[in-house]
Amino acid sequence: MPAHNDQMPMIVQGAALVSFVWTCIIVSVQGIGICKILRNNSAPHPKPFSPTLEKDEVPHITVIRPVKGAEAGLYECLASTFQLAYPKSKLTIYLCVDSTRDPAYPVLQKVVAAYPDFDAKVFVEEQDPVLHGDGGHIDKLGPNPKIRNISRAYREAKGDIIWIADCNVWLGANSAGRMVDKLDGFLPDGTRTKPYKFVHQLPLVIDLETPKTATEEEQALLSGPINTSAPKSLLDYGGRLEEMFMATTHAKFYSAINTVGIAPCVVGKSNMFRKSHLERLTDPARNPLIPPADAARGRGVDYFSSYICEDHLIGDLIFKSKIPGFKNHGLVHGEVAIQPMSGMTVAAYIARRVRWLRVRKWTVLTATLVEPGVESLIGCLHMAFAFTTLPWFRSFFGIPPTWKAFGTIWISAVTVWMVVDRLLSAKLHKLQSVDVDENTPAFALGSTRTGGIKKKPFLTWFAAWLGREFLAFPIWTWAVLLGATVNWRGQTFRVRPDMSVTRLDDVEGTSLRPSTPVAAEGANSCRSTSKDRVD
Repeated sequence: MPAHNDQMPMIVQGAALVSFVWTCIIVSVQGIGICKILRNNSAPHPKPFSPTLEKDEVPHITVIRPVKGAEAGLYECLASTFQLAYPKSKLTIYLCVDSTRDPAYPVLQKVVAAYPDFDAKVFVEEQDPVLHGDGGHIDKLGPNPKIRNISRAYREAKGDIIWIADCNVWLGANSAGRMVDKLDGFLPDGTRTKPYKFVHQLPLVIDLETPKTATEEEQALLSGPINTSAPKSLLDYGGRLEEMFMATTHAKFYSAINTVGIAPCVVGKSNMFRKSHLERLTDPARNPLIPPADAARGRGVDYFSSYICEDHLIGDLIFKSKIPGFKNHGLVHGEVAIQPMSGMTVAAYIARRVRWLRVRKWTVLTATLVEPGVESLIGCLHMAFAFTTLPWFRSFFGIPPTWKAFGTIWISAVTVWMVVDRLLSAKLHKLQSVDVDENTPAFALGSTRTGGIKKKPFLTWFAAWLGREFLAFPIWTWAVLLGATVNWRGQTFRVRPDMSVTRLDDVEGTSLRPSTPVAAEGANSCRSTSKDRVD
């Protein structure tokens, strides 16, 4: 590093200025996210108002839960839908699976049978008349397996409110009421404010390193094995890395972006919107963002069947389309969608992150390209470079332009970043904003309640933090620069620049069912578990 700032070329100082601006942006965005999380996740929120309305006034919800594979905590996650503190007569619950041969199918039958007084059904994609009936055809929808899975449930939804919640997330008892309150503009005291077009929850992963032993009854239900083995080597601790990512980097930026509201930021774990809105917004005759060439395409969720990042695209279209009298997106603060996870290897974690990035590469290209700069190791390099290059810092703070000062600032900044992440993840894993009752499973009790998850010792946590941070850039390089295929729900897809996908033959690498590109302007703007899908 040069000895004097005034001898540095202007281009170097210009680059340092860019790094300084970037540093200010990252610090500000993280600050917003952290403050929002601390403010909204420290205690249970007031009870929701919408469930207390007169019976005829309570909004009806159709809960759609797509299922793929027997995952850790599957029964508890699905059962949480039937344990919602919301009028039963105003809930319709559809559990969706692609085949009766799926190992989760017996579990779906069991959970529906356990709650016979609910309006609940199991929909099997291979029995969908639109795709497999006398007048149906398998190619009436694009290759997206999740859309094909939930299409019938969406078509047969009752009422206007649609709530799509992945099978592997646990929903708090008051989450339905709070999401409806946000969507319809109800405040806890019963007053009204401007409603939202779309609401969602913050996803949070809980790694079950000591898996629950399945009962004989549960084992009998599963037609296939579920990976719940305890870790045996460092390469078996992928769940810790995923838990770390979701409770630190992802949580901070997800909360911040949704607070500022300058762009849609959606993960398809738990999303709620109105069917009437989506039907209208996917109709070229009623939405100028949809080109006339798409008039023959399906409406609602079917419109997105040729894409793989359908949750983001649905949210993006709703965000960009004008609906008078409604706000855009609302994150239901304090109501986390909890995903229990067990048996994820480091290789599976890497594959999951690669899938997520490759899906996002064409949906939010700019954000994907700058993503390395929001990680601690590279973000702090920007800070150290700016502080030891710009003459202001030497003049006002006496910071010399030396490699020693550069290294000291970088190490100090990374350390502060790590400490903040430690405090933030500990706060989120306390789950203090989650309402608990006799039905709450251990993984949703938090680290401070009796019988809940254990807080990880610092060295255990620190090892996971280091692993996550040092893997971030190699994963980004592999995902963004070195490939365009993803494996999702047991199928391989090639993601094209217009964000449509082609399903590839796993053996021969040839196209089985090319998708029809959708050039919707409003739709041009993800999802993963151990079951080969991008969550």
